[in-house]
Amino acid sequence: MNDKDLTRLQAINKQRARAAFNKAATTYDSAAVLQREVNRRLIERMEIVRMVPAMILDLGCGTGDSIQQLAVRYKKARIIAVDFATNMLLQARSKQSWTQRSIKRQQCYLCGDAESLPIADNSIDLLYSNLTVQWCVDIDKAFSEFRRVLKPGGLLMFSTLGPATLTELRQSWLAVDKQHHVHSFIDMHHLGDALLRATFSDPVMDVENFTLTYPDAYKLMRDLKALGVHNASLQRSPGLTGKSSLKTMTAAYEQFRHNGALPASYEVVYGHAWVADETVQKNNTPTSRDVKVNFYPKQHPV
Repeated sequence: MNDKDLTRLQAINKQRARAAFNKAATTYDSAAVLQREVNRRLIERMEIVRMVPAMILDLGCGTGDSIQQLAVRYKKARIIAVDFATNMLLQARSKQSWTQRSIKRQQCYLCGDAESLPIADNSIDLLYSNLTVQWCVDIDKAFSEFRRVLKPGGLLMFSTLGPATLTELRQSWLAVDKQHHVHSFIDMHHLGDALLRATFSDPVMDVENFTLTYPDAYKLMRDLKALGVHNASLQRSPGLTGKSSLKTMTAAYEQFRHNGALPASYEVVYGHAWVADETVQKNNTPTSRDVKVNFYPKQHPV
């Protein structure tokens, strides 16, 4: 797969995606089971890294779950929260009063795009990004921006979605037509190659598999809508999906039913890499793991 193919995999209409996330800002938290769990695990990975960042960029902060956890872990750091959806930033900022009172640290909220960050060169110690990279159109451009804003010795820590994500939904739509109803996602090996092209050092990639369960396909789609996860692909059909097509898809999804529930698979890719600096102890780098875990929430939120 060449660089052009990588970009084509994520041919996303950014305006459509931004509009969907703005609309979902008040419903996002009710459905963000996976997002919170992945964020918790990504924060845990920071325990192995012996660095004390002064400036943290939380890229794709959403409604602010990651901001709160980073604030608790790094009490003296300044956190710059960036999201491309203004309403998400407003939700995040509304939650931060308790943090500012108890930790007394300045926080900054900026509306910006990962592929054109409103951040100065060499100004960030830790760039943290939970489940945002999959919304980048040009991975090479995004990683180049990440590299630009990180200081020498700085760390990039991120999670994103891999190609096995929502595979049941993707296969079920094939019973209707060959159109793009579910986004394509980039394999972790190609993401690692892109990090090297952006001149990051010591990139490490690994993956975890999660499964959320639903009573029916309609509940899955309602949760995706609540999250702002709409089909923003440039390759999508311009027309609306009819009731008959939806009925065909949901019927096809029934082939995956197991123990009375329908699964929705998520392949979560974790990555981290450093900006080269002779003074950095590279033995502080977390070790790579090849972990496959199913995460079944006891009760999916209504």
